[in-house]
Amino acid sequence: MIVTSQNTPAPKNAPEPVDASEQMRIRMEKRAKLIERGAEAYPVGVERTHSLGEIREKYAHLEADDTTGDVVGITGRVVFVRNTGKLCFATLQEGGVDGKGTRLQAMLSLANVGEEALADWKALVDLGDHVFIKGEVISSRRGELSVMADSWSMASKALRPLPVLHAGLNEETRVRQRYVDLMVRDEAREMVYTRAAITRSIRESLYRHNYVEVETPILQLVHGGALARPFETHMNAFDQKMTLRIATELYLKRAVVGGIDRVYDMGRVFRNEGVDSTHSPEFTTLECYEAWADQFVMADRIKEIILDAADAVGAGRTLQTEAGEINLDGDWAWLSVYPGLSEAVGQEITPDTPLEELRAVAAKHDVKMDPKWDAEKLAVELFGEIVEPTLLNPTFVYDYPPSAQPLARPHREDGRLIEAWDLIIGGMERGTAFSELIDPVIQRERLTEQSRHAAAGDVEAMQLDEDFLRALEYGAPPMGGIGLGIDRLVMLFTGAGIRETILFPLLKPEGH
Repeated sequence: MIVTSQNTPAPKNAPEPVDASEQMRIRMEKRAKLIERGAEAYPVGVERTHSLGEIREKYAHLEADDTTGDVVGITGRVVFVRNTGKLCFATLQEGGVDGKGTRLQAMLSLANVGEEALADWKALVDLGDHVFIKGEVISSRRGELSVMADSWSMASKALRPLPVLHAGLNEETRVRQRYVDLMVRDEAREMVYTRAAITRSIRESLYRHNYVEVETPILQLVHGGALARPFETHMNAFDQKMTLRIATELYLKRAVVGGIDRVYDMGRVFRNEGVDSTHSPEFTTLECYEAWADQFVMADRIKEIILDAADAVGAGRTLQTEAGEINLDGDWAWLSVYPGLSEAVGQEITPDTPLEELRAVAAKHDVKMDPKWDAEKLAVELFGEIVEPTLLNPTFVYDYPPSAQPLARPHREDGRLIEAWDLIIGGMERGTAFSELIDPVIQRERLTEQSRHAAAGDVEAMQLDEDFLRALEYGAPPMGGIGLGIDRLVMLFTGAGIRETILFPLLKPEGH
C-alpha cells in the first residue's frame, strides 16, 4: 500500500519513528483548528450515499473524460494525496466486503469547492484521515473513475501517521498493532475473511448432517477433556478456584447422554503451555459428537468438513506449502502407530516393546526423553518426532496406546490399543477423533489413574470429574467425536503461522 503526501513527512517503521511525536503534535494542532472553526473532527455521522465498492461497480463503464451528473456522498481513509495549485487529488480506501480493499480517486478543484475549502483541505488533511466527499461521479481525462468534490468534511482525524510501503511492517508490529496491519495490508484483511469463510463452511457442513451448535462453559470447576495445563482463576461469588476450559468434550458428551444426538461447539479454549509458530495458549477448536457413530464415521465427517472448507476459500484440492505439495483428492491414508514407527526405525515396535528398548531407539534418533515417561508415552513421542513430520498428504494415524487418549474406548479387536486417530496433513496434526469411551466403570478407572498423575505433579493430567461420570452412569449411546483445530486449518489453506491466523493473538506485554 502506497501512502505518500507532499504535505506530511514520510514516517518510518517500528521502532516508532523519531519524528512520530512531532507529526502527532502537528496533527493535534490541526484537530484543534478544526474544532476552533466550529467543525467536527469526529462527527457522529456523515451523509454517505454509496460505498467506494458500489461506485466502482455502478460506474465501471465510464470512458475517459465522461461525466454523469450523479451527485454522491462517499467516505474513505486518505492513503494518497497530491496537492497542486488549483487541483488536489486524493485516493480514498475502504476495507471492502472481502477484505481486498477498494480505492477511489477524489478530486478537489478551486472552481468547485471554493478557495476557503481548498485551502482547508491542503492545511488540515493528512494521510490516514477519514474524509467525507460530496460531488459528481466522473472519469478523469486519464480514464480514472473519480468523484469531483463540491464539498468535503472531516469524518475522523488521524493523530498518528500511517506507515509506508517501502518501510513495511515487521512481524512483531503486525501482530501487536493488528489495526495498523489491517489498514495497510490487503493480506491481513483477507485473512479475516478467509477465516470467517472457513468457520461458516464448517457450520454449514455440520448442519447438513443435522448437528446442533451449543455453548459449553468456559469457566469450569474441574478441567478435563484433554491432557493440558489449564489457566486458573478465582470466582469471588463462590470463593472457589476455577479454570478456563482446555476442551469442550465432557460437556458435549453430557448433552449426548441427554438425547442431543449430534452436537458441536466451536470456540476458544485455553491451555497454559508454550508459544511457537504452531501453538497459541488461546486458540479455537471444533468439537463435535455423534451418537451411533465410531472413529470411521468421524473420519468421513472430518474429510467432508475439510474439503468443503477448501472449496469455500478457493484453495482447491492441491495445496502448495513449504513442506511440499499436498493432495487432498482421493482416499486418505490410514497408518497404524506401531507398524508405522517400526518401518521408520527399521525394527519391530509393538505395544509390548520394553521401555529400555524404546529408550535406545530414542537415543539413536536424537529424540529427547523425559525419564518419567512410560513405554506407551515414549512410543507416541517417537512416532510424533520421527514419523509424523514425513506425512505430507492427509493420513489418519490410528491404533494408539490407551494412555494417549484416556477418553477413547478400547480397541474392538486388540485390548492393548484404543480406537482413536490423529489426522496429519503437511506433517502436522490437524484434528483427532475417537470411538468414545462410554463404559462408566472403565472411564472411572482411567480418570482415577489421571488424578494419581496429577497428585504426583503432572500438571497436564485430567482431574476426576464426578458429575461427568454420573452422566455416563445414566447410560450414554455409542458415539464418535472429533476435535479439529480451526487455527491450524486456516494455516493449512493460507500457509501463515498461527499468529497471523488469529486476529488478535496473545502477546507478551510491550517491553518484555
